[in-house]
Amino acid sequence: MKQVMKNLKQQIEELNENLAQQLPTEILEAFGKSIQDFKAKNIEENSINIGENFPDFHLSNSNHETVALKDMLKNGKVIIAFFRGSWCPYCNLELKALQKNLKRIADKKATLVAIAPQMASYNTTLTENHQLDFELLLDRDNLLAKQLGISIQLQDDIIPIYSSLGIELSTYNENNHYELPVPAVFVVNTNQNIIYKFVDTNYMNRINIDELIEQL
Repeated sequence: MKQVMKNLKQQIEELNENLAQQLPTEILEAFGKSIQDFKAKNIEENSINIGENFPDFHLSNSNHETVALKDMLKNGKVIIAFFRGSWCPYCNLELKALQKNLKRIADKKATLVAIAPQMASYNTTLTENHQLDFELLLDRDNLLAKQLGISIQLQDDIIPIYSSLGIELSTYNENNHYELPVPAVFVVNTNQNIIYKFVDTNYMNRINIDELIEQL
């Protein structure tokens, strides 16, 4: 199973190499500066922490059904993964890696859900494309991410770069806020306490899935 995590890491490294070859230097530099700006805000430390209660939520799934955290916790621990959107190649790699490890998660009597601010239709397509067997939930206007302290506002100079790459966040998220969640993963126990937290404002860094499963 170690090989699965290694493959994810290798895929991210390959993606970084490909993007470095495909994207103009000024875009890569702008993305790098954007990440540095977010790092300076200390979001990792200032966001909700281990030992705190994860706020109860009622969010819509791809079928427009309401999913409540308290209902899921009746079956055991819950893994809550925040991703930026189906347009993000790093998020796609992470979701596929989580799917590959879903049996290991289920064997620990845990439930996995992933949350993004994009509309349900995009979550449906993402589920179909990657054959995901876990729920993708809509955090409209990033409200839950804001509660947790993991919401970021894209810088003004980054928004047109996204558009030039064909990423129109206003279309995906049906608003003009240009706010995204920081990629994050939380493990919540049946008392609704956070027992594990991964938050990284550098969206190229992703969770160690073996480490995650050890927390269950």
